[in-house]
Amino acid sequence: MQSYGDETRPLSALSLPSRIVIGVAACAVAVIVAIHIAMMFLHVAPSNTLSKQQGALISDYVYPEYEQNWKLFAPNPLQQNIAVQVRAQLRTGDGTSRTTGWTDLTARDGQGILHNPLPSHTQQNQLRRGWELFLSTHNAQNRPVGLRGELSERYIRRIVLLRMDGEWTTGGSRVEQVQVRSQTTPVRPPPWSSEKISEKPVYRVLPWWQVTADDLPEGAKNQ
Repeated sequence: MQSYGDETRPLSALSLPSRIVIGVAACAVAVIVAIHIAMMFLHVAPSNTLSKQQGALISDYVYPEYEQNWKLFAPNPLQQNIAVQVRAQLRTGDGTSRTTGWTDLTARDGQGILHNPLPSHTQQNQLRRGWELFLSTHNAQNRPVGLRGELSERYIRRIVLLRMDGEWTTGGSRVEQVQVRSQTTPVRPPPWSSEKISEKPVYRVLPWWQVTADDLPEGAKNQ
């Protein structure tokens, strides 16, 4: 009867080509890990000569996959759920005007990534980042502040029409105006907390925006 020894072979027992391949692979992994750590360190570290010189390269590497922020931590952790909702004024085929109900785009994004182990960054971040851009470039009266204000409005309109135009125009209707609002709901405190908060949602309603041909998805018509 043939006897077999331990099937685990030490590295020294491998052939020279095998050891070379393993060594090269280990070195490549070590280099990749070192580059990643260095990039993340330069991104979160205080501004320095190297990060200033290579700022564009660092940003290209970090965003959007490895974005870093402190919103999860004290002193101001996120304690709200923000949903972006939209509706439209339509011109139907017989010439009458109709206003749609509100559609929760954030909820649709959530359903789209639910149980998806590898959701796309568009599904996760496009709407959220677009809304954050709008908030950072508009005052409390929803008036644009700075040059990026109008850009953020166009960006939001394009997101809305890209997602909703086909649904709204079913049956020959035409989108004339869109309106966007946010619904902010406080996150419930944990069961062991004695904190009392109002769970009533707060709305930020934007004015109606006229839809132009530039806002429509490619191939759509606004006649």
